[in-house]
Amino acid sequence: MKKSLVCLLAALNIFTFAACSKGANTQPAANTQKEEPKKTITIGVLPDTDSVPFVIADKQGYFKNAGVDVKIEQFKSAKDRDSAFQSGKLDGVITDVLAVAFAKEGGFDVKITSKTDGNYKLLAGKQSGIDSLEKLKGKSVAISQNTLIEYATDKLAQSANFTDKDIKKEIVPQIPTRLEMLQNGKVDTATLPEPMASLAVKNGAVVIDSTDKHGINPGVMAFTSKAIKESSKEIKAVYKAYNDAVDYLNKEPVASFADLLVKEVGFPEDMKNSIVLPKYTKAQMSKEKDVTEVLDWMKSKNLIKNSYTFKDLISEEFVK
Repeated sequence: MKKSLVCLLAALNIFTFAACSKGANTQPAANTQKEEPKKTITIGVLPDTDSVPFVIADKQGYFKNAGVDVKIEQFKSAKDRDSAFQSGKLDGVITDVLAVAFAKEGGFDVKITSKTDGNYKLLAGKQSGIDSLEKLKGKSVAISQNTLIEYATDKLAQSANFTDKDIKKEIVPQIPTRLEMLQNGKVDTATLPEPMASLAVKNGAVVIDSTDKHGINPGVMAFTSKAIKESSKEIKAVYKAYNDAVDYLNKEPVASFADLLVKEVGFPEDMKNSIVLPKYTKAQMSKEKDVTEVLDWMKSKNLIKNSYTFKDLISEEFVK
């Protein structure tokens, strides 16, 4: 009897152990699935005031706070920037309506996602004797051809009822060369972006007109359609960080981050104490008028064959 009881208890122990083991095996397995790696958004910029909010967002940690990894790629020329963009090395760029239309014409799918706050100035050399736009007639003006600079120059000239025949365009693609020619009296006037415009003023040039006075704003932010489709969440985070940077820029004195603009953006060292920035606005879409006027100008010069509409070139997914 005692032997039978011992055998029964042993059998029960074996059954209990097996049941516990079976129960343990039915517990949910640990989640061994790896998290999807975070996407990095790569943005191409030039050494101008439009790039400043992005550099500030990076250095102040606003991109990180918004939960997005952003890589800022600096370019010395629009040509190099556009080449990198169209070769797929960049997700987005700070650019202009002309470049977007040229890309579209070439079969590269890209969309304007917001405007930027760049300003372009028409300046007269200190020895030119020109102190107003009305005195521009018959004078030489240094520009880069078929670009935002030429478009801005034409629009400013039109505001004084001048045509192409009333001014002498000197084609000078490189901005530093254009600045040097203005300062050395080799041209009467030149159209320059910031910060080069402020440097010219510091060295004696006179501002005779500027795009912000006339509400001329062809500067934009653009992303590839591929990036918009695959990285919508990340691009929204980019714009959150951008808006945080705008808040920072509009409350902090330039002197507090001037060294950063010289080191990271490429502003000239000798103008560190005289940097002029625009009044930045939080991200918003370009006005239809700003886009269509550029397209009309390009068509008038036979720079594009297709007739694009405002809706053809924009994505309203991120800002309104």
